[in-house]
Amino acid sequence: MNAAIRRRRSVSVDGPNPIDVHVGARVRLRRTFMSMSQEKLGDSIGLTFQQIQKYERGANRIGSSRLFELSTALDVPVSFFFDDMPPEIESPTPCRPPGLAEAPISTFEMDPLARQEILDLVRTYYQIGNLAVRRRMFDLSKSLGKIQAK
Repeated sequence: MNAAIRRRRSVSVDGPNPIDVHVGARVRLRRTFMSMSQEKLGDSIGLTFQQIQKYERGANRIGSSRLFELSTALDVPVSFFFDDMPPEIESPTPCRPPGLAEAPISTFEMDPLARQEILDLVRTYYQIGNLAVRRRMFDLSKSLGKIQAK
């Protein structure tokens, strides 16, 4: 067997691919922003909620046709899933011959702005119809944040 043949990446051995983890996190971000359950998203594209969970964790890779279905169901362009990709993931890694140690995969940390609490706060903020009241709420939250920072 040719020694130059690269070993296929395995989730069980190598962990999830950082790009798959990022794309899955973007699926989760959009789904939660829309207040959509994993079950409802799965039903809309013919999958189980367990499959959606695997996609969101990056445990399963999302194929191009499935990514297109997700973009339609979540009402975003396909490019949304690749937005805000960290530079260390974005730059391609050089092809390494088999047998050499690969750099460790950095652990994925969820963006604090993607937390459910933040999404709920933003969603309810924009439900305030009166612009003057909304502006006062914004100013109040900024001043409270400054008090807490002291």
